[in-house]
Amino acid sequence: MTEQPTKKESLSDESLLYREPNRGGDATMKKFVPAILVIVLIGACAGLYYYWIHGEQRAAPPPALPAAAPAPAPAPPIRYPIKTAEPEQAKPLPPLMESDAAVQETLAGFVDKNSLARFVYLDSIVRRFVVTIDNLTHESVPQRYYLAKPAEGKFVVSGKRDSGITLSPENYRRYSAYIQLAESVDTKKLIAAYVYFYPLFQEEYKNLGDPKRYFNDRVVEVIDDLLAAPDVKQPVKLVQPKVFYEFADPKLEGLSAGKKIMLRMGSDNAARVKAKLQEIRREITSLSR
Repeated sequence: MTEQPTKKESLSDESLLYREPNRGGDATMKKFVPAILVIVLIGACAGLYYYWIHGEQRAAPPPALPAAAPAPAPAPPIRYPIKTAEPEQAKPLPPLMESDAAVQETLAGFVDKNSLARFVYLDSIVRRFVVTIDNLTHESVPQRYYLAKPAEGKFVVSGKRDSGITLSPENYRRYSAYIQLAESVDTKKLIAAYVYFYPLFQEEYKNLGDPKRYFNDRVVEVIDDLLAAPDVKQPVKLVQPKVFYEFADPKLEGLSAGKKIMLRMGSDNAARVKAKLQEIRREITSLSR
């Protein structure tokens, strides 16, 4: 099942949380904003952890037989099924464990390889998709499964600890390349690629979570969580109780990792990303109609 981050991991410099070590002018904010744009690059995938219910078999007094274990919980209904191409009509998919080259080749149709390497890690791509996207609705993403590389540049705040700290608007420009990339991708072609690779996403989703859950349903859940991120205008107030920066507003600090990413990229950038996510949502939910 998908690994959950520990509290210690959530304080990592590369955490999805809005936390940043204060190390003077040389501090680097290792952002994970591209994790949202990964959805835009290939549709996205997810994994949800869901537990089987097992009952103990208790030996009844002779001559009775042991009590039967409770039946597993029924599979939830599929909300957004995807019909993949018939085997004779589609190019055969590679085995899951050998899929990196095929996924890289497809992504290169949207982004040249040098740019692709700039944005994402190119090993274990399907698994990184699954873990990253699923954990966007949680507190953070396990560091060893990061999919996207940190945004370039330094994290900048305004003010001082004793007089009040706010997020500097200078940070928002760091995401321009990601936003432009997202908007340049043809959504229909993107979804075609998503549908082609869907069996691999579903296979990895089952490997890491509960085989009864449906991959595309989880993708829609994650997109909906991102779309629900609040629109917070400047100034965004921060506090620094110890080493890491946090949102001053407890309601913002308690948001999911994905929503915090949306806040960190700035209101204007977030609006542009949400517009693209709305397009993707319409396409992947229409596949089941």
